[in-house]
Amino acid sequence: MSAIDETHDPARTSWVTSANGHPDFPVQNLPFGVFSPPGGGPRAGAAIGDAILDLAATAPLLPKAAVQAAAGDTLNAWMALPSDERGALRRRLSDLLSDPAHEAAVRPALHVAEDCRMHLPATIGDYTDFYVGIHHATNVGRQFRPDNPLLPNYKYVPIGYHGRASSVRPSGEAVVRPNGQRKAPDADAPTFGPSRRLDYELEVGVWVGPGNALGQPSPIDRAAGHVAGFCLLNDWSARDLQAWEYQPLGPFLAKNFHTTISPWVVTAEALAPFRRAQPARPPGDPAPLPYLLGEEDQAHGALAIELEVQIRSAAMRERGIAPMSLSRGPATNMYWTVAQIVTHHASNGCNLRPGDLIGTGTISAPKPGGYGSLLEIGEGGRSPVTLPTGETRAFVEDGDEILLSATARAEGYVSIGFGPCRATIAPAP
Repeated sequence: MSAIDETHDPARTSWVTSANGHPDFPVQNLPFGVFSPPGGGPRAGAAIGDAILDLAATAPLLPKAAVQAAAGDTLNAWMALPSDERGALRRRLSDLLSDPAHEAAVRPALHVAEDCRMHLPATIGDYTDFYVGIHHATNVGRQFRPDNPLLPNYKYVPIGYHGRASSVRPSGEAVVRPNGQRKAPDADAPTFGPSRRLDYELEVGVWVGPGNALGQPSPIDRAAGHVAGFCLLNDWSARDLQAWEYQPLGPFLAKNFHTTISPWVVTAEALAPFRRAQPARPPGDPAPLPYLLGEEDQAHGALAIELEVQIRSAAMRERGIAPMSLSRGPATNMYWTVAQIVTHHASNGCNLRPGDLIGTGTISAPKPGGYGSLLEIGEGGRSPVTLPTGETRAFVEDGDEILLSATARAEGYVSIGFGPCRATIAPAP
């Protein structure tokens, strides 16, 4: 696990004045991403307040090995660095952006964030989505199996499936409503057309750092070393397509059409103060099998992150109405830790590589105010949500914008955020 150091000092401020009190990007955060400034091509940068620091333009002031890894138009090489080298770069950036003595040398490398375009932070070789939100699994399972919502394997094995890396997109890119086969319960045969039950899923994304060799599992006590950072992730889901196609092999076209992520990589090092003990399992639940049970992970493997989903319809935007909150809840509602996910993924010898993306699965709370999808909130369409305009939503409609946000909070430390993860729905072609 990453250690708490001077970069987390709540008294530390930045000469970039917009960073002081910034809801997402104070100097205690310094997430990494890939951006294009006006008239320029993609390059690596670090977010600081309302600005982005161009790492290549600051190269003479940074650790050579680390800045070389972060000098291209993707962060794959930076993610491949060991934690101590990534941490050294972060500490140097913290010093440069907090000490006024460096302002004259560093300020020319700053760009106004709103003038820049964000890109995917890495070339994603593989994308895997898990299902570790136990309350989501229970809520959804109850709709289909009221007497047995969780399948017998859920509390023994972190359930996951391989998604589609090519359709992962950064925040802000529109989601085109997918076409596909769907079959109504009372229909004799399926039909083909636009999904009528489009939904979002509130997830945390995990960026893989140094990987493991093919055929070489990674034990639980080394799993944290494979994580470079985190983002927000919305695994858009066409529930009607999913209901028809998912048996016997699981999700396919219902989920591979678009996945939205926040473009900033909040580093594992930045989240050190927000580590928490994994919540105890309910009485009677089985203990994790030995390969998934680590003392350090149980003591510090959970994350104190508050997650929120908002919606804003086209009519709300036209009338200047602010987004409406749909749900809010903590990331500690994950039944399995990130280290357990990573360990299980590699337990059969599967090789993880720098830049691979892992989704936690939908994170929901036990009560409706914290549900992570409209499928749960609207009870499968039986209880639509009413928006401030009087519109109702059983599922996401064309023109709707879904916004995910997250804030890591801990007493005695400055809160840090993840930046925007949003997308608007465009009509099916």
